[in-house]
Amino acid sequence: MEEGITRIGVSLPKNLLDEFDRIISTRGYSSRSEAIRDAIRNYISEYRWLESEKGEVVGVMVVVYDHNVKGVSDIIIDLQHDYNDVVTSSTHIHLNKDQCLELILVKGKMDKIRGLVDRLSATRGVLNVKLITAVKKFE
Repeated sequence: MEEGITRIGVSLPKNLLDEFDRIISTRGYSSRSEAIRDAIRNYISEYRWLESEKGEVVGVMVVVYDHNVKGVSDIIIDLQHDYNDVVTSSTHIHLNKDQCLELILVKGKMDKIRGLVDRLSATRGVLNVKLITAVKKFE
């Protein structure tokens, strides 16, 4: 094994691994390891960008979650109320019988919005959270 390389094990649901394998095959990766390294680099880059943003922003949070997980809908609503100083509105969309998408429009201090992103991301049943800033530093 190369120096500086650490081998890890990851447990994944079969359907997630099957979808990952389909995507990496389509994109032409030579191995799962290569695709996972690329995915981790992208995750770190996105996190660093999120951490580097400062000041006032306007944006949208895209939250995908499994509504079958007990209490997840209530937690998402409660968090929006907890962060009512930055949450301006939200829209709920039914994706299929198991998954929902919540679009949460935000406006305010990036550090406060980052706190909401972190809390939503750590919520059991939330599958994905993406913050997209539409405008930086508004008056």
